[in-house]
Amino acid sequence: MLALALLPLFTSACWAAPLAGLTTTTSLRNTPVFPAVNLGLPNLCDLPIINQLCAKVLAASDQVTTPIGVAQGVSDGNGANRFAVKYASATRWAASTVATKWALPNGATNASALPLACPQSLVDPSTYTEDCLSMILYVPTSLKANSGAPTLLWIHGGSFVAGSATGPGLDGSKLAIATNSIVAVMQYRLGALGFMAPNGGTNLAVKDTVNALTFLAKVVPSFGGSASKITLAGQSSGAGMIRALLATPSASSLFQSAILQSDPINYGFLNVSTQGLLQSSFNQLVGCAASDTACQAKLSVDSIINAQVTLGNEASTIDASTGLAEPIRPVRDGKLITTPLDLTAPFPAVNKPILLSNVKNEAGPTIYGMFPQSIGNSLFAPVCEASLGTDRTTLVQNSPFYNLTGVSDTRVPLETLGTDEVWRCPTWSLARSWSGHGGKAFVGVYVTGATYPANNDIAFCLESGSVCHQDDIEIVFGTVPNPSAAQGGLTIEMQARYKAFLATGSPNAAGYSTWTPATTSDVHAHQLGGSSSAPSGEIPAGACDPSFWGAQVQYDYQVFGI
Repeated sequence: MLALALLPLFTSACWAAPLAGLTTTTSLRNTPVFPAVNLGLPNLCDLPIINQLCAKVLAASDQVTTPIGVAQGVSDGNGANRFAVKYASATRWAASTVATKWALPNGATNASALPLACPQSLVDPSTYTEDCLSMILYVPTSLKANSGAPTLLWIHGGSFVAGSATGPGLDGSKLAIATNSIVAVMQYRLGALGFMAPNGGTNLAVKDTVNALTFLAKVVPSFGGSASKITLAGQSSGAGMIRALLATPSASSLFQSAILQSDPINYGFLNVSTQGLLQSSFNQLVGCAASDTACQAKLSVDSIINAQVTLGNEASTIDASTGLAEPIRPVRDGKLITTPLDLTAPFPAVNKPILLSNVKNEAGPTIYGMFPQSIGNSLFAPVCEASLGTDRTTLVQNSPFYNLTGVSDTRVPLETLGTDEVWRCPTWSLARSWSGHGGKAFVGVYVTGATYPANNDIAFCLESGSVCHQDDIEIVFGTVPNPSAAQGGLTIEMQARYKAFLATGSPNAAGYSTWTPATTSDVHAHQLGGSSSAPSGEIPAGACDPSFWGAQVQYDYQVFGI
């Protein structure tokens, strides 16, 4: 994996390590994507003196009777109601259990309260809690009980160590109204608390998402949804979580289709042996034996997060297959997650429709975040070798896809290389495999986006024509502040296509160009936004031709056999 593409480019708490042998004047970025949870109104409404005033925003129509109790919500005033709820509970490092009664998050007494985030580094501790298995439902006021509407469950990104349901741009009201569906935005245990149980139990966070799906199936009919029409959607590691659920047979009956935006598929799942090495190291860092539950219970959240950060910094030296960006991630344990869903093993039979998308400049935040100033061609090879190794670097240099001839700024081909290797090409490989084994896959590339707040300090991401990692989020949700005509038009289009996909499993919607599903030889990558120079409106394969990435030049999951 390209070294620079493994640094903090797609989530808030990716761990960075200096590139050996390189001297630059730049510093590595480690800026939170989700710097804080919006707690202003919820905290104020919990004050007795203001509680009665806040309660006045509630109306009878904002109360819904569910099989597990009365849900209270608040109206956004524009045609949607918001319901925050605790969907499951769990003690530290134990499997979560689905909620059996409707309860507001974090013991709140006012329905306007928003959930606290799950514990994570680089944020104020007052914004998170271990009691964080909550979600927010956004429901169009037009829906009535048992209307049979679809539900979209959004899983946030954050390299499995950061993020929340209240992250920037994740207000689902407009998306719910535009698609006439219920939009649920969930949280799951992050980092060590979600993936590093000292007793060796794996994938607790993945099991949290399974419980979120189970909870939704139970309650959405009361809000006008159908338990059999649930679609998963997520971005970056949220999309990686969905890929884990697609590889989990026991979860298959809980959702009908999936939307994966900017999944860094190149990394693959961890294998059991690598997880074991990381687990042993983590247990040593916290000073608790696998069986010492009393010791584990006494650990402060701060000490757990500190150990998690240290583990992340050291993971690639413990086992190179962890990489530098997502060393804590789902594990193919053979019990819950049973297949790699990649090119390293026979692909299973599939039948769910999936929608796979990337943005034009996935690696932009990494390359231009690390190197704010132009760099010369002499750095291309050492940067590549730091992660790709000598053999793969030679193949890349000898290919026609990343030609340095006439290039004055090596960041340009490095960004293209990072985008292709970590995101775009492995996504297209998945699409070919999926379509060849019984399922429909639709592939798209955003060439228009809206700068996500985390990218505001990266000059490249502010340039006209750049679409950096995360710049698709606010387009999909319809939360772009002061959208341009192009952004507004793409939001309307994508929400129309998502509405069609939720209902039919195809993103083809009236009034828009045909989006052709992938085949084993041509993924038909649909251009999203911009003005297409190709008659078909499709993005050319380039280096993502199956004879190059995944064959001549292997992905990381192939190199490490995970």
